[in-house]
Amino acid sequence: DVQLVESGGDSVQAGGSLRLSCVASGLTYYMYALAWFRQAPGKEREGVAAIDSDGRITYADSVKGRFNISRDNALNTLALQMNSLSPEDTAMYYCAAEQLSRRFNPALAPERYIFWGQGTQVTVTS
Repeated sequence: DVQLVESGGDSVQAGGSLRLSCVASGLTYYMYALAWFRQAPGKEREGVAAIDSDGRITYADSVKGRFNISRDNALNTLALQMNSLSPEDTAMYYCAAEQLSRRFNPALAPERYIFWGQGTQVTVTS
């Protein structure tokens, strides 16, 4: 079975930084595009950042210049470095791995991804 396990969520003050991690198991990791999504209460899940199997990266406009996604195929890990956090970044953050047959979808489209972690909470206070 495929498992994605996130960690690193916390409560921080505005302007602070956090680093989220996701460890994957049960899939041929290097073949898959991976992404971070987030969902705030009452809002739809939105794509934050994605990195495909060739290392191409896509960011949502709202996080460009502040967040950095990276992957380590040797360790089956995905990371999200988040800097200059604001209260608008408060959400549950999820890592996701794509369904290979859906990779024609845009990098930050939730429908591209089939495997999801349980989420890690990020809270930014002003």
